[in-house]
Formats: sequence, structure tokens, C-alpha cells
Amino acid sequence: MACQRCGFKFNCICALEPQLQSTADFVLLTHPRECSKDTNTGVLMTRTLPSCRVEIWHRTQPPQALLDQLQDPHYQAWLVFPSDEQHPAMSLTLPAANNAKILLIILDATWQEARKMVRKSPWLNQLPRLALTPQQSSSYALRRNQQPGHLCTCEVGIELLVLLQQHQAAEQLQTYFNHFINTYHADKSGHAK
Repeated sequence: MACQRCGFKFNCICALEPQLQSTADFVLLTHPRECSKDTNTGVLMTRTLPSCRVEIWHRTQPPQALLDQLQDPHYQAWLVFPSDEQHPAMSLTLPAANNAKILLIILDATWQEARKMVRKSPWLNQLPRLALTPQQSSSYALRRNQQPGHLCTCEVGIELLVLLQQHQAAEQLQTYFNHFINTYHADKSGHAK
């Protein structure tokens, strides 16, 4: 029987799960198709970061709790997504002394789905864009059609923690992500590591 938390049957990784803290709040705006995929790495963030939550994306019904949060003056929100001509990349600026908190919205979907989500959600295009320039290539290879330079959801979270200068949390999440990747194939083939 598979572990209810990590989903692995032969190689439970729950004992390796760190409990992290961040000065920012994270929202994984998740495409409905992503929810049932055992290759989804966004769950690694929600398990380890109490300040990370999931909102399900729907084309005609944006998540009201997130829309309300975007109107809250206590939050400085960013959409983590590549820039384009109409939406240039902005530099992440830490909030001033007005106690504003950073809210980072990550699209938890395939790249094709993520582009569609942005195109069909005008409210997302009103947010400043934070484009990441990863220092290393993705180590995620659990899905076909991975494009060079693209990161999986958890790798985006790791890059954001580095950008927030929360290096210890980034290292711990990277280690947990590595355990997930290394365990995935062995567990799915029915072998203990």
C-alpha cells in the first residue's frame, strides 16, 4: 500500500521531509490536470513550506481567495513567468517598511498549459512578472518534452528561495527534491532503494 503522504509504495521519503520557513507566501496556481499526476513536484513545496498553498485554476472562475489577496495592500504580488514584449521582467524588490509581504504566484502546470493559463486569465497579466534565470539545468526528467531552460515547479520554488536570500531553506528543499527524483523510478518499478 502506498504512503498516504508521499505516494511511494516501497520507498517512503516522509522521514526526509524538511520543515521550512519563508518570508514570502507562495501560491501554486494549479491546472486541474496536474492534481492527479504522481510526477507533480508542487506537492513537495506544499509539504515543506507552511506559507505555500494550492489554488486550482479555472478559465472562467478565478479563485476568489487569491483575487481578494491580490487586492490586499499588505501583499506585493508577482507572477513567476517568462517576460514578453507587453510584460517585461521586473526585479524582485523586498517590501519597504510598510510590512508588505511578498506573494509569489507559480503556475503549476506543463509549459503548454501554463501559457494557456496566462493567455486566458487577464487578471494574471495585471501582475508584475518575475522571470527566473536559472544558474543550472533542470534535473527533472520525469516527463517527456522537457525544454532546455525550463524548470519544474519545485525547482522554481528553490530558485525563488535563493532569490529571497533564504539559502538554507533552498538547500533543504533541493535535497528533498533530489530524494524524490532518485526514489521515483525505483519505487514505480517495484524496487526498494
